Amino acid sequence: MGRVALFFLVSMAVCAATHERVVTSVLPSLDYGASCWSTVTLQNLGNRVVTVEIEPHRAGGGLVPLEGLAQTTLRLQPGQRSSYRLAVTDETGEGWLKVRENVPSPELSPVVAVLGTSECVVSNQLRSTARTLSYPTRNPWFSGDIEEMHGNLISLVNTSERPATASLCYSEGNLYSVPGTGRATPELSPICSNAYDVQIPPYGARQFPVEHEGSSHFSIKTQGDAVVLQMLKPLETGVKVYTVDSSIKFGGEVTDEK
Repeated sequence: MGRVALFFLVSMAVCAATHERVVTSVLPSLDYGASCWSTVTLQNLGNRVVTVEIEPHRAGGGLVPLEGLAQTTLRLQPGQRSSYRLAVTDETGEGWLKVRENVPSPELSPVVAVLGTSECVVSNQLRSTARTLSYPTRNPWFSGDIEEMHGNLISLVNTSERPATASLCYSEGNLYSVPGTGRATPELSPICSNAYDVQIPPYGARQFPVEHEGSSHFSIKTQGDAVVLQMLKPLETGVKVYTVDSSIKFGGEVTDEK
């Protein structure tokens, strides 16, 4: 009887653990340095206590602390709102932050709102720009004409513990096709006047301009388990402050469901 009761309790514990899930979101493009700083704000919009794990990284991939927070795990009371700033003062770069929300039941939905803000002092003026959440995907890509993206940057974050690669192509708009691929209409690919292959270290972040030496077309393909791409556009001509361009859509790897 004791063995049956013990087996029942273990089964209940395994079942409860199976029903739990973790919702992961990423806040990229968090500027820091001598004249810039970034803040993340978490707010519990639900009526239950929520456990949240915060994982802040510098551009090179290393972990950084958050001012006023001694640990990476915190509990948010219903309605609680807390703000923290990246504590990076020894270098300039673009960090990022991963947020994991523990959802204890399949009937419940995520309830933590995550907001990010980057502030920079430019010509004795304080410029504040909002940062939006993104979600990592496998092998995301982007291709488009530069006509409506002058001055934009591509922000890339490798959220995985494995290295990722990015292949950049700057072209003049010329295309080519390879015959004999078995398709009725061969796929057209841009001819790269300048091409770069970049390896991104685990948890590393990089930014790439979409323009290079008068090119008219830009494309980027990535290989990585969990990569975030985000398009940034200048806040104002001549000012090195960028805001998220939410009109840009990125492609991702399509997997067949079995």
